Amino acid sequence: MPAPLIRNPLKVASLFSGIGGFEIGLARAGHKTVMFCEIDPAACAVLSAKFPGVEIHNDIRTLKSLPRNVQLVTSGFPCQDLTPVGRTAGALGDNSALVFEAFRLVEKARPDFVLLENVPFMLRLDRGAAIDIIVSELEFLGYKWAYRIIDVAAFGIPQRRPRVFVLGSRTVDPRTVLLAGDRKSRSGEEKRTQTGHGFYWTEGNRGIGWGNGCIPALKGGSSIGIPSSPAVILSSGEIVTPHICDAERLQGFPRHWTAPAAKTSKPSVRWRLLGNAVNVRIASWIGERLRKSVEYDPPDDDALLRDHDSWPNAAYNVGEGRYKTASDSFPVRYKTASINEFLKFRGKTLSARATAGVLLRIEESSLRAPKILLDSLRNQLARTRS
Repeated sequence: MPAPLIRNPLKVASLFSGIGGFEIGLARAGHKTVMFCEIDPAACAVLSAKFPGVEIHNDIRTLKSLPRNVQLVTSGFPCQDLTPVGRTAGALGDNSALVFEAFRLVEKARPDFVLLENVPFMLRLDRGAAIDIIVSELEFLGYKWAYRIIDVAAFGIPQRRPRVFVLGSRTVDPRTVLLAGDRKSRSGEEKRTQTGHGFYWTEGNRGIGWGNGCIPALKGGSSIGIPSSPAVILSSGEIVTPHICDAERLQGFPRHWTAPAAKTSKPSVRWRLLGNAVNVRIASWIGERLRKSVEYDPPDDDALLRDHDSWPNAAYNVGEGRYKTASDSFPVRYKTASINEFLKFRGKTLSARATAGVLLRIEESSLRAPKILLDSLRNQLARTRS
């Protein structure tokens, strides 16, 4: 049987909306958002400016119900309790537990689809307690589900940013959206051009997030408690922090998308908003697949997911039990631009003080840094001090 075709655009209600990454991506596929729910004033300023006329509710805990006839609920629910650099309080942490408010609204509205996004660490923290709770709730509410780690690097962007996407459906097989038509091996993937490298310069002794030919994931915070950009080693050897407009482009947004947030808070809030955002390119791909999904042909190595198994990178339950599958994080394989090719705006040179600080922390720690990073930091320090 061919996969079902959803001919009409879906009516979308957005929970934990952030700056609308899910929604601008879904809109590019023809779907229409009719409501946002977001508590952050800076994010709300962006939503108000970019989606004029769409209702914004500011607290999911006081939201009694969703608009009538909503067909898709999106939720990039808070990840602070699920990240290795956060409090790792797990699914029952104060922030991440707010996902239960989303399920309260879903139970009442019974939309055709539920689409969730969060960090891959949720599959490992507390032996995957968070993902177990989420898919158990979907099963309790009568939804078939599939999830998969998807990396934005698959879409031609030189950023390494894997995220878990969970799709629950009452009407179609969710595997036809997230898992079908996939090659299980990256052997045919074109190698990334190794021009330019990225790393974290504000993580102290926790890590460097080295990106060989790519930029590590934009983050909403750092070990020193402030939102900041990664650093980039350009082909010239200069170390810079990218311009905010290039950061927006790395997340798939048009440049200046987050500018309205600066009217309500410090300009640095824009980095936090982008670090917490759902990538637009992935959202658009999912939106297109919702309009015309691909038939799923279960591979022979799909296996029953037993109670004590580790949670895999992709799994599903379409009513016959939970199964793990070998889908990787690259559902498509667009040619990836080099960092030098991608960046369009002049970045800010990393200062001598910042460069010296990064170098000292690496040298005094047990962190294993590649030679090119150490050499680049030393050369940068010599240039900026001269």
